[in-house]
Amino acid sequence: MNNRPAKFLLAAFAALLLLPLAALPAADAARKPNLVYILADDLGYGDVQCLNPQRGKIKTPHLDKLAAQGLTFTDAHSGSSVCTPTRYGLLTGRHAWRTRLQNGVLDGYVAPLIAAGRLTVPALLKQHGYHSACIGKWHLGYTIAGADKRGGGPGQGKLAGAPLGAITRDGPVTRGFDTFFGFHHARMMKSVFENDRVTQIIEPVDLLPALVRRSREHIAVRAQAGGPFFLYLALNSPHTPIVPSREWQGKSGLGEYGDFVMETDWAVGEVLGALEQAGVANDTLVIFTSDNGCSPAAGTAKLEQQGHFASAQFRGYKADIWDGGHRVPFFARWPGKVKPGTQSSQLICHTDLLATCAEILGAKLPASSGEDSVSLLPALLGRDPAPLREAVVHHSIHGRFAIRQGPWKLELCPGSGGWGKPGDADAKQQDLPDVQLYDLATDPGETKNLHTKHPEVVAKLSRLLEDYFANGRSTPGAKQANDVSIAITQKTNPAPK
Repeated sequence: MNNRPAKFLLAAFAALLLLPLAALPAADAARKPNLVYILADDLGYGDVQCLNPQRGKIKTPHLDKLAAQGLTFTDAHSGSSVCTPTRYGLLTGRHAWRTRLQNGVLDGYVAPLIAAGRLTVPALLKQHGYHSACIGKWHLGYTIAGADKRGGGPGQGKLAGAPLGAITRDGPVTRGFDTFFGFHHARMMKSVFENDRVTQIIEPVDLLPALVRRSREHIAVRAQAGGPFFLYLALNSPHTPIVPSREWQGKSGLGEYGDFVMETDWAVGEVLGALEQAGVANDTLVIFTSDNGCSPAAGTAKLEQQGHFASAQFRGYKADIWDGGHRVPFFARWPGKVKPGTQSSQLICHTDLLATCAEILGAKLPASSGEDSVSLLPALLGRDPAPLREAVVHHSIHGRFAIRQGPWKLELCPGSGGWGKPGDADAKQQDLPDVQLYDLATDPGETKNLHTKHPEVVAKLSRLLEDYFANGRSTPGAKQANDVSIAITQKTNPAPK
């Protein structure tokens, strides 16, 4: 890579020298841990009580316990501030802005975003004897015959759902997973798929309990079958429609969103309990996180009036380039490997899962895979003397970029880049500068734009982002091709279908 800071290169070289220390002992590697990855939908960093004790008012006892039993990453980020691109990066180790999806999310039953030949986390694990299941939300595109097509114009491509028996030929089971039970996305969650077809029509209020039941059953079956397994549980909550079950309604005292967050916490507890009951908890790496920040649709203004700040001390919410849009809860529990009750300030991203799995298994990723993925294993094992990442790239719903290195965060837009106020158009009318530079070490709320005081930082980070575009990757390795050309500033266009 070009223009790499000497300090980072020295740190990276030191980390390479320590790689044998970070690798799992041979006996541990032979056991191949199970992996349960739980992804909440639109859960804010500050929605978890232990992460936001002063300004968080929702009780999350199971997540708090998970944090106490494992490692909390306090500087973890989703690959985007919205859904589809985050999920693409999580499963491929590559940022979605390298694909046709330059802004927004996929809508309707459309061509898959993950190319058929691209290595995914479940495909990698399958090469090493794992059984992989996707339970819950997919939102990465698949076509389907017999779908009920509705609407047009700006919403072109929207489908209200699919009838019983409708079949897809390019769903999750064609992208590395052995089984799939779930739905495409929030506007069509009534159609529930099992593997390649719709097998039931469900009411949204019943969906989260159904995902929990299926997860518990799946864990029991896989534990009985033996052999390592990967469960990717992508919850529908607390995303809209905000539909807490009857037994959770009114529990939070903060309205339906607070109730739904509490039910989400319950769901996590049920999955953790299933691992215990199946006798595999000690052999399982559990990761919990969220796909992006809390959505304003949760009624964030009212929640703040009630004393609950879903983004904690960070600015913005879902869709924004500010940290509230993409800084997320991230807990990892792995008994005997991850020290309980610990924290890490390592800068990490959801794209890091693929490289982490590869290092756990002692596998080498092809040059054309995991272009934006860095292994978290050294941090999990408490053997990370140097930064694991050179930088992290952030992306908003409107295709705006930011890049973070150390305390510095450069945002290449005048406003939120998303739904937050001021938006980019309003920011321009207010004569706000085209770039924002923040020192998050002293200003986590992103209130003081320092771009005029530190033009050298603006220039350095801009060059680094350009390098990441030009090289088709943000990690060391052979240059790769992006699927489309990328500009450091993007126009806001409708997301491609």
